[in-house]
Amino acid sequence: MKLLSDSDALAVATNYLQFRPGNGQSVPITFMKRKLKVGLFGIGLDTYWPQFKGLKPRLEGYVRVVEQKLSRPDVEVVNLGLIDNPVKALEAGHQFRMADVDIIFLHVTTYALSSTVLPVVQRAKVPVIILNLAPEAAIDYASFNRMGDRTAMTGEWLAHCAACPVPEIANVFQRAGVDFHQITGMLHDDPVCARELDAWIGAARVAHTMFHNRLGLMGHYYCGMLDIYSDTTLQCATFGGHLEIVEVDELAALRREVSAKAIKDRVAHFKRVFDVQSDCSAAELNRAARTSVALDRLVQEHDLGSLAYYYMGTGNADNEDAISSIILGNSLLTARGVPVAGEYEVKNAQAMKIMDTFGVGGSFTEYYAMDFKDDVVLMGHDGPGHLKIAEGKTKVRPLTVYHGKVGRGLSVEMSVKHGPVTCLSVVETTDGKLKLLMAEGESVPGPIMEIGNTNSRYRFSLGARKFVEQWNLHGPAHHCAVGVGHIADKLQKLAALLGIEAVKVC
Repeated sequence: MKLLSDSDALAVATNYLQFRPGNGQSVPITFMKRKLKVGLFGIGLDTYWPQFKGLKPRLEGYVRVVEQKLSRPDVEVVNLGLIDNPVKALEAGHQFRMADVDIIFLHVTTYALSSTVLPVVQRAKVPVIILNLAPEAAIDYASFNRMGDRTAMTGEWLAHCAACPVPEIANVFQRAGVDFHQITGMLHDDPVCARELDAWIGAARVAHTMFHNRLGLMGHYYCGMLDIYSDTTLQCATFGGHLEIVEVDELAALRREVSAKAIKDRVAHFKRVFDVQSDCSAAELNRAARTSVALDRLVQEHDLGSLAYYYMGTGNADNEDAISSIILGNSLLTARGVPVAGEYEVKNAQAMKIMDTFGVGGSFTEYYAMDFKDDVVLMGHDGPGHLKIAEGKTKVRPLTVYHGKVGRGLSVEMSVKHGPVTCLSVVETTDGKLKLLMAEGESVPGPIMEIGNTNSRYRFSLGARKFVEQWNLHGPAHHCAVGVGHIADKLQKLAALLGIEAVKVC
């Protein structure tokens, strides 16, 4: 483990704000990327070591096995080994805090005093996962009882005694106000435990990403769309991260600097990535390409990890030109990990970033009609789509009018891949908190409206009627993020790490 020296930290802070030539305005263009840090420690009781030969190294081996299970290329595991007395526990808490771990896995190897656990987590102040993992599926009772030496038998028993102190630890954690979670099973060959470990690390990774994310806010709310108005301070208080306000005027200015070659190259890229329909004019493709290149630069200069936008642009030709040609560029950004939410839907930009960080997409959507004949809900939206989760190649179509908005231009038409899906909404509650609302369903084939928007048919286990009623009951905004696969269990773990409510409709 390597910590930043004072000089390194100063260099990072100094390099963080750079100056764009010509306007004297400081703009962040470098943000230090950090790995997820996972803390690990095992527990035991030092009184046992002189009594039972070989027990300590055996338990230390268990902890090394867990370290291997936690290891990932983008994860740094801070393994403090076996903590076996209160003095070591206090020091371990300081070490975890200095290491800036995001989450701690506590592997219970044998009986240990709760006093060897509480100081660690109290000082570290991060979520704790208790690992109650037996070294074998069952004790070989016959072999055990043939050992003859009762001291050796007791040592063998202690090597299988992981479950014993968990109630004590849980009791003390509850009385001390320490939030904790559990994985119970086997150290080896247990796919259930493997999935749980992976899900907790995935949730911790998302929480870590959200805390370091820079969400751009460009423009303003759609006038009168009261459900999407949100408390942006609450977003930072819940998820962390930074909200960077950017100007549409800056995007318009960047568009004027885009070269003819860059436009030509981006149009060629459009034709490779999208299924560009024959009625898309060269002029509109060039206009969208200019905006796409400018958007990339805007995102780079502000180091944005996501973006929420909306702007009328009426009365300013440059701004209207930029906003009305933004959809293809936004779709490309969304596909490469910078999700873009239209209509200035900040909450849904967060939901999309969560889904994308889990690796399942996170396309901007809303439900807008119901098919009672087929018992499906029709969902989609105008504006950007997530190309990586499209069923086939995303089409580009020209629209002579953007319904409810200013201008005309090119739009995208796609359906989400057929198969399991999860919908996520970040909901602002009446008591001033956030919660995660989710539903698992299936994207199914069938006819859609070919109107130049994202458009999919979803079937839910509750049926269309009950799904809509149950979803509405929780008061979400009318937008949500949809991703491929069923990941409600991971989203629930993320909510647990954030300390917020999670509701699964189906």
